[in-house]
Amino acid sequence: MLGSRLPPRTRAKEIWRVAPEQLEQAQDVATALQGMDLDRPGTALDRTGHPTPVPRVVGPVRRTRPVEVRDVEFLRANTDRPIKATLPGPFTMSQQAQDDYYKDEAELAMALAVAVNEEIRALFAAGADVVQIDEPYLQARSEKARRFAIPAINRALDRVQGTTALHTCFGYAHIVHERPNGYPFLAELSETRAAQISIESAQQNVDLSVLSALKDKQLIVGVIDLSDESPVEDVDTVASRIRNALRFVDAERLILAPDCGMKYLPREKAFGKLSALAQAAARVRSELA
Repeated sequence: MLGSRLPPRTRAKEIWRVAPEQLEQAQDVATALQGMDLDRPGTALDRTGHPTPVPRVVGPVRRTRPVEVRDVEFLRANTDRPIKATLPGPFTMSQQAQDDYYKDEAELAMALAVAVNEEIRALFAAGADVVQIDEPYLQARSEKARRFAIPAINRALDRVQGTTALHTCFGYAHIVHERPNGYPFLAELSETRAAQISIESAQQNVDLSVLSALKDKQLIVGVIDLSDESPVEDVDTVASRIRNALRFVDAERLILAPDCGMKYLPREKAFGKLSALAQAAARVRSELA
């Protein structure tokens, strides 16, 4: 409900279900999956190579109940604004589990994709306008992603009636401080069924020329830096980032957003950054008129 209560100059175009930490998000979904053991967790390496407790796959993966449907139903009953719901994607979930059953990551990812697909359909039926799957591990495990991510993602989005988005990133700015200035697995996303591709670009000053390879997608581009040391941007800075994105993306296909991890910012700072984004968007829009 946050978006409906923002001051007018920071008013969000969409209301998001606030997504938990990405590993926590995957574990939330895992609680609704048959074949996942959370009571006796396994271990997997996180994106930085450190071992972390994760759900253990002990049998065939099947969705047994809704996960986020009640959240969307609540939002739909309390707002007439567009609602976006977010879910972990099947590739990332396959990297955040210990597989003691399939013994094949591609097969596990496909089983997870079926479960994600069922949840996506239920979210649209509950009133979501956009459903986004989050796939940060496409960048952390790009070689594996080339082997089996696209078929799993497309299975998750198969026969879905509604606008779908795919978000990929390098992790929350509050947690991951060292970042490359390019995406090792991005142009490949032109092969997915997602209508929108979402990336962050402000913190690491990403080379956005790769967006030219995604001509058939709407592009959600992060233009607000959410790292701990980043101040509230002035409107000129954000407008400059928007103009840079427009060098590679038609205005009709460009959707503006913050980078990842706004939940870690103090409320006042978050509002200030959203206000700068809204004002910069209005300025650039007037320049294009």
